[in-house]
Amino acid sequence: MDVKAYMATIGQQARAASRAIGKAGTGTKNTALLAMADAIENSRDKLIAANQIDLESGKKNGLEPALLDRLELTSKGIDGMIEGLQQVAKLPDPIGAVTDLTYQPSGIQVGKMRVPLGVIGIIYESRPNVTVEAASLCLKSGNATILRGGSEAINSNQAVAECIRIGLEKAGLPTSAVQVIETTDRAAVGELITMPEFVDVIIPRGGKGLIERISNDSKVPVIKHLDGICHVYIDDAADKEKAINIAVNAKTQRYGTCNTMETLLIAESVATELLPTLAEQYQAKGVELRGCEKTLTIVNNAITATEEDWDTEYLAPILSIKVVAGIDEAMDHISQHSSEHTETIVTENYTLAQRFLREVDSSSVMVNASTRFADGFEYGLGAEIGISTDKLHARGPVGLEGLTTQKYIVLGDGHIRL
Repeated sequence: MDVKAYMATIGQQARAASRAIGKAGTGTKNTALLAMADAIENSRDKLIAANQIDLESGKKNGLEPALLDRLELTSKGIDGMIEGLQQVAKLPDPIGAVTDLTYQPSGIQVGKMRVPLGVIGIIYESRPNVTVEAASLCLKSGNATILRGGSEAINSNQAVAECIRIGLEKAGLPTSAVQVIETTDRAAVGELITMPEFVDVIIPRGGKGLIERISNDSKVPVIKHLDGICHVYIDDAADKEKAINIAVNAKTQRYGTCNTMETLLIAESVATELLPTLAEQYQAKGVELRGCEKTLTIVNNAITATEEDWDTEYLAPILSIKVVAGIDEAMDHISQHSSEHTETIVTENYTLAQRFLREVDSSSVMVNASTRFADGFEYGLGAEIGISTDKLHARGPVGLEGLTTQKYIVLGDGHIRL
């Protein structure tokens, strides 16, 4: 295959489709989304069979457990894909919404209208459900999209792509509005990120190496996050039961996700009481504990945490623990080591909770809740295209609004400038 020519064709088709999808009505877009959901429901066996081929290949090729976990498509996962499509169909359509319309002294009215970005290129690893999430959000927000999944999920993604094509066709929309790249040649990525004439935004989802490469090499604006080094801080004024439940859930509910806690910070005044119970629950689930010197005096079988540990996204059953003097030391540690993804404080002290919310500079900051809630689905966005730790153009879980921009509109009645 001539990858350069292939990608140019993909880009040209996407740009043409973006005009059609950008003017599509809400009803048409929702019809496509619901038809995609029906196609997935009717293709369960095909999807799981295709995914099994990828899983077997991944195991033979030594794919890491965290990536295999992300790659696996279960019946529950298919249910989630269908539900996500149905939720996005129910969400308000942001396109064409006019806000801040006000009269100016000249007599004109000035406001803002929400419009699509155009063509969005999405590069991701492993998870086949991302194909559906990306397609649904880009479609509802009026964007065409080019999807490049990891080579390890090629069969799964092509099976999902067929369901997406069926949905687009039933709604009378161009199938090129959502294109899943068919080649596993890495050169396709290089072409995708250097086609500003066809692509308006790149969103990478995957490991740090992938995202760094995309960010460094792309000639197209990138919405990204590099790491998910998330913290839970258990404060002096924490409710003990809440603290234990949140800290265990944040780490063990799922290991291979970017919103999983990687470092537990705990106030010295409650460490002796809570850490043994926490350690027992972690170790019962097979979590390796790495701690500071104070942690080692409280927790049996913990090993010494290195400086590197505080800056590591494990995506595995490993947890770093640090005993801190209080909220100030906790926030200092977060400021130094966080990837600005998600941080939680567990406390019953309202004043300290408000300080934490104001002073911690991450894309999601929580009080008395597990970091695992940092997710577009849980935030009511229907699904997410990714989580951005950038401060421009979007921050946090990127849903429909994050895939749009605004333009100024002016309404006059023969007005001229004097």
